[in-house]
Amino acid sequence: MSISADVERFMAMGTRIELHRFGAAGADDALVAARHAIEAVDDALTIHRPSATTALNERLLAGETAPVDDPVLFDALVAIDAVHEATLGLFDPAADRRFAVAGWRGITFDRAAARLYATTPVAFDFGGFGKGFALDRAGEVLRAAGIVSACLSAGESSIAVIGEHPLGGGWPFAVPSPSDPDDSLVQVELIDQSLSISATVGAGTAAPERAAMLRPDDRAVITAPRCAVAVARTGALAEAMSTALLVADPGRADRLIDQDRANRFLFDLPCATARASSARMALQ
Repeated sequence: MSISADVERFMAMGTRIELHRFGAAGADDALVAARHAIEAVDDALTIHRPSATTALNERLLAGETAPVDDPVLFDALVAIDAVHEATLGLFDPAADRRFAVAGWRGITFDRAAARLYATTPVAFDFGGFGKGFALDRAGEVLRAAGIVSACLSAGESSIAVIGEHPLGGGWPFAVPSPSDPDDSLVQVELIDQSLSISATVGAGTAAPERAAMLRPDDRAVITAPRCAVAVARTGALAEAMSTALLVADPGRADRLIDQDRANRFLFDLPCATARASSARMALQ
């Protein structure tokens, strides 16, 4: 069976982005508009070149009140406020080993005034959350353009789908085992959902700019080989949840998983040298 499809491929947020649109419905320039939405998130949230986030960090590290003038950054902070609570505080983009307390807990976010106040020096590093948030923004653009079937990926460990698979039903994804690529840790089917994979092993974890996986409240650095998989309605929540599962102590990991056993998974891996997992999907 032939499937009509368009694709946009580009580099952003330090990874390869792919946007696949299926079917004839929707504006012809929808993928380009979605790409621009992702690039706008990259421009706002990056800490690897001057951005709204680096300007914010400079003020917060200096102990100053920080205005949030960029609308994309503002929306990201609103999303973080929600997922921080949903992850029992285990996702914290302002946590840093240099500081004595978890960053987000020491921040007051005045939404009405669009300002941040911090009780201790803090700095944001949005990490994988930024990819999920960017896919959310791209998805909003595509839906507004009338797209009813699409698959968006950022580095293969961050995936979002719109609607059903072009052949009907859910989008099938398998997360390969890092110790045996021919075996799967978990298989899921997504409809209007996002998938995030976080791991402490693999080539990407050794990148110089990669921050250590840190449990926010007790500052523990997570080095045990493990892989977390989370499915959620939004990419922002999926990314935050997979990170939270990865750094969670056993008690809180159980609590998070028990809240949604069909969509949250944590695997202890047998070998610290195993490669990181990435989701794979085949159109069937």
